Amino acid sequence: MSAGTQQEEAPTGGPTVLRILLGTQLRRLREARAISREDAGWEIRASGSKISRMELGRVSFKERDVSDLLTLYGVTEPNEREALLVLARQANNPGWWQQFSDVMPGWFQSYLGLEAAATLIRTYEIQFVPGLLQTPDYARAVIMLGHAGVTPEEMNKRVELRRQRQAILDRPEGPQLWAVIDEAVLRRPIGGVEIMKAQIEFLIEASKKPNVRLQIIPFHAGGHAAAGGPFAILRFPEPELPDVVYVEQLTSAIYLDKREDVDQYAMAMERVCIDAEPPNHTPEILGKLLHEVGRPA
Repeated sequence: MSAGTQQEEAPTGGPTVLRILLGTQLRRLREARAISREDAGWEIRASGSKISRMELGRVSFKERDVSDLLTLYGVTEPNEREALLVLARQANNPGWWQQFSDVMPGWFQSYLGLEAAATLIRTYEIQFVPGLLQTPDYARAVIMLGHAGVTPEEMNKRVELRRQRQAILDRPEGPQLWAVIDEAVLRRPIGGVEIMKAQIEFLIEASKKPNVRLQIIPFHAGGHAAAGGPFAILRFPEPELPDVVYVEQLTSAIYLDKREDVDQYAMAMERVCIDAEPPNHTPEILGKLLHEVGRPA
């Protein structure tokens, strides 16, 4: 991802990935000079923990702080300095999702930035259809489960947020989505029979897209590797960025990028893909489920 662009507009991935890229470069420069986080923090009138958050891309960057750190790290070449300062300015541009900040927590905004920049999204779901594949009516029903007192205006805004998220799948440079869904998700009539039928029909069409791979784990597969809960693994085009595992909880989320953690989740994902029916069986499975929805058990 080039920092020295003529327009100071962040690429499609938005500020989240740019912050991670800049933080990674600042960490490498600091370590090359054997400077501690505490000493770097003192240089910008902050703490070592602030430097740690900057290097992880968890906070926005003040251009003055970046300039002071570059001086401390011995970066004197004008073009190199300017490229990194432009990256700092780009990283502070708001992402498209900022307009929805009043209806979603900050930890989820971070995920949207990663999702928008990913080239591959692998996700495993045991309770709901993945957000990128939800119909508006299904999304409304899911939102009602967690936000019973939501106003019509807020509901519309939350549904629109999902719709705009889904637009990444139709971009020419959009990501590959590889979703594995437990059969229980499709037999749980969220919102009622008609909404669920429409959702299954939508999944049938989505499974035909060249950048969507959809697998279903049937009941007869028994227990499987990732039964602990849903998660997503995101991969990015920049080789210096590690894969990130996203695990959503009730009131927060965990982001894992350490190699050993990512490897454990990658192995779990591989096992559920093996447990699941092959992707070419998905339309047939969904077709059968479509005729079974609403029938007595």
